[in-house]
Amino acid sequence: MISIENLSVEFGVKPLFTDVNYVINRHDRIALVGKNGAGKSTMLKIIAGIQQPTRGNIGKPKDLTIGYLPQVMILSDSMTVRQETEKAFAGTMQMEAQLARLNQELADRSDYESERYQFLIEKMTELNEQLTVINSTNREAEIERTLLGLGFERKDLDRPTSEFSGGWRMRIELAKILLQHPDVLLLDEPTNHLDIESIQWLERFLTNGKSTLLLISHDRTFLDNVTTRTIEISCGRIYDYNVNYSKYVVLHAEHIEQQRRAYENQQKMIQESEAFIERFRYQATKAIQVQSRIKQLEKIVPIEIDEVDNSHLNLKFPPAQRSGDYPVICHDVRKAYDHVVFDHVELTIKRGEKVAFVGRNGEGKSTLVKCIMGQIPFEGELKVGYGVKIGYFAQNQAQLLDENLTVFDTIDRVAVGEIRTKIRDILGAFMFGGEASDKPVKVLSGGERSRLAMIRLLLEPVNLLILDEPTNHLDMASKDVLKKAIQAFDGTVIVVSHDRDFLDGIITKVYEFGHGQVREHLGGIFEYLQKKQMDSLQMLEFKDKPQTSAEKPQVPAKSDSQLSFEEQKAIKQQRSKLEKIVKQTEEEIASLEAELAEVEEKMTTPKGSQDQQLYIRHAELKKKIDQASENWMNASEQLEELA
Repeated sequence: MISIENLSVEFGVKPLFTDVNYVINRHDRIALVGKNGAGKSTMLKIIAGIQQPTRGNIGKPKDLTIGYLPQVMILSDSMTVRQETEKAFAGTMQMEAQLARLNQELADRSDYESERYQFLIEKMTELNEQLTVINSTNREAEIERTLLGLGFERKDLDRPTSEFSGGWRMRIELAKILLQHPDVLLLDEPTNHLDIESIQWLERFLTNGKSTLLLISHDRTFLDNVTTRTIEISCGRIYDYNVNYSKYVVLHAEHIEQQRRAYENQQKMIQESEAFIERFRYQATKAIQVQSRIKQLEKIVPIEIDEVDNSHLNLKFPPAQRSGDYPVICHDVRKAYDHVVFDHVELTIKRGEKVAFVGRNGEGKSTLVKCIMGQIPFEGELKVGYGVKIGYFAQNQAQLLDENLTVFDTIDRVAVGEIRTKIRDILGAFMFGGEASDKPVKVLSGGERSRLAMIRLLLEPVNLLILDEPTNHLDMASKDVLKKAIQAFDGTVIVVSHDRDFLDGIITKVYEFGHGQVREHLGGIFEYLQKKQMDSLQMLEFKDKPQTSAEKPQVPAKSDSQLSFEEQKAIKQQRSKLEKIVKQTEEEIASLEAELAEVEEKMTTPKGSQDQQLYIRHAELKKKIDQASENWMNASEQLEELA
């Protein structure tokens, strides 16, 4: 569908890509991976047509539609959330308006045999067919479903976009792209501003969708759940693996080992040839062999290994004094602005515990962190334990860096002891290798400043570490370094994060924020997610319906074993009904997809490509599959709740 042919991109002395070739097929779901600076975002921009390559071509059909979400974009603030999202249907609305005008003109005319009248009829027929293919019905419902899935509440939809942070406005842009249902989706770090629930919704949307997908993300779990093919950019070349990310990691390690052995063999051969040349350079009897060896060396293409080995780099926080047994205790803590953020918070964190604050954006995670830090007032009792020394990372920490220092000097001023000999290695692990370590702070981007602030925090002697979204600007190698450091940290840790893979193996307790409440869940992040799917129906109702303090239940909800016979019977009947729906929809989806495959095969033929009825049927089948998939998903989720 899209062919990349002999693509080369040159910015400086060293080219970014050199003669890259690969094909993106219809319905591919591809993860684009590689080190920061390898050219992943540049590749998306070139495919989207925003940037031109130095040489090479991008071959794609003329009528191909592409939806592109960059990491950073300029956002407008002149409309409500709903109005801004409706822009996704701008082309459809123009067609509808044109159709209305043609209809009116047709009604006003009586020259039924004229060329103009026949032209109007043909144009209206064409527009009607196009609108049928696009499927412009249920627009409002689709807008609401997408925005709610990405974390908005219904009351937010008519608020001005100017009232939302940049992260929430990026969600609006993502919603607009998804609602256009383009043939190809190019997404650059779409999960950076999403909470765990929104990421899970996006996973389901992309998995069930029909768009071809090319995705950049540092969320391993997200990549594994969504993609089935992995393209690595390394040393200006492309390595194509027809597997998901986890399997790619294994194959990549094998490839690097093969590359390393080839490199070592090449170096050995070069050294032997150079030694031979040096030894016999001036002997006439060996002149032919010497010249042959010289020509061999000139023809050698050096083998590159694009692999920075940080396996030896095990960062450890400097030792700090021991804190009291309970670094943080909250009793009946409440915070409200014009609305209640949270109320009746009961929370006790023991020394050495590593906990996560999770929940939808805007539910109070960062607010409670600021209460712990003493940055904002609150009601209730909140105690920070004896001898607690806090190390705090938030996005605004980057603004506190001295802009007149270089990257190296910023770290050199806080590093003490043996760690000072490893500053260059540490900077390299966080993408400040080589000349980048000598950059002044004032020329760094926001993401680079955040990474630098993170490094500085790693070198401070603290016993309570509070990290607010620490991985947003880290690549996978950097996240591994940070994760290992936190795992080895013997102090207490609070992490606010939506990165499930990063939290896995670090935290042993989860605090869930939602609808003014904070609930404690023992266990790791994936245990929490599994448990959440199996919560009682009452608890799920609390999740979906905000409650005032007066409405909160004063007694624990009944377990299934405490339900009456009638209640148990009703649940059993509901379970049976849902199982039947799941089975029927699975059969329906299989049948529809089989027919869709037949239609698509016909559309690839010369005759079929001109058959408008095939396109109309194709749109109808996609609509039916989407509806059946949604019915299956809803029934499956309800069935899990009843398990």
